[in-house]
Amino acid sequence: MLTARTRGTAAALGVAVVLGLTACSTGQTSSGGPAAVAPVTGKITLTYLQKQGDQQYFVDEAHGAKAKAAELGIDLKTVNLGSDANKTVSEVQAAIAQKSNGLIIVVPDPAVGPQVVQTAKDAKVALLTSDDQVCATGPDPAGCAKQDLVPRIGFSGEQMGAEVGKRAAEEFQKAGWNAADTRIISAWKQDVTVCGDRVKAADAAFAAAGPRIQTIDVATDNTPTGAQDKVAATITANPGVKHWVVWGCNDENVQGAVTALQNAGVSPADVDGVGLGAYLACKDWASGKPSGMKASLFISGKDIGALAVQTMYDKLKNSKDFPQEAFAKTTMVDATTWQAAGVKCS
Repeated sequence: MLTARTRGTAAALGVAVVLGLTACSTGQTSSGGPAAVAPVTGKITLTYLQKQGDQQYFVDEAHGAKAKAAELGIDLKTVNLGSDANKTVSEVQAAIAQKSNGLIIVVPDPAVGPQVVQTAKDAKVALLTSDDQVCATGPDPAGCAKQDLVPRIGFSGEQMGAEVGKRAAEEFQKAGWNAADTRIISAWKQDVTVCGDRVKAADAAFAAAGPRIQTIDVATDNTPTGAQDKVAATITANPGVKHWVVWGCNDENVQGAVTALQNAGVSPADVDGVGLGAYLACKDWASGKPSGMKASLFISGKDIGALAVQTMYDKLKNSKDFPQEAFAKTTMVDATTWQAAGVKCS
């Protein structure tokens, strides 16, 4: 759907960022998690349940979790939930039956959140989310009271989106394009709260840089093929556009959009794509060929996995309260800097 947005000044984003694996929090604890959990005196057993576990970011996250678990002497099992909400519930029940002391979860669908929370609470099992938010009292984290959000380890959606929007504006200005024949594609899975946070912040940061450009919001499933299909239809519906700015919830959305534009005959020089993740963007850069993917915000799944396991360990072994949220660092990279930044391109 094409909308002309009135741009406002981007709000200052005072978001705490951790360096390495040191957690920071808002100073409040959440009531969204399970009831009081007794400390574990013996060996800790954890289950890490992830949506889209074969996606590179989540593969890295699992590796980071396993490495930290080995360091701390924790028994850790990882489960790939795919995109199956029903499997989420059954696997949570299975993990509890197998005597896991704690569950770390990335839900495929936030609608299962209340059931997951209640199941863990009834079993007196510690629950922590990573990446995406979960509400204890309803299916939509965006409408959830703060105290009912389950404690989360991840990245600040606002901070990440702001970095993406800022870089996209820099690339736009460098290219010298006319705003009248340029459009922004903003692509994301629209029922995922953290995705909405990211694209809204990107929009605000881009607007703060000055250009006033029409934005096309594209609803996707957060996969490259899903984004490619939806963006292909968008291109067809907008034949007069010469230049495209692209951002989204993750690298998958931007990569899919960039591919659709390429297939439609749009030159890489006319595409200003800024990804989020860098694990797909780096494949374009490694090829040495011109790409519409101009930059990407590097987020390390490995850091999140490790931080989540450490946070759960501190809760179960030392009775340390979960932070409301804890964040890991991010770095903007491009074709000239991604290798030095440590991006692993598989």
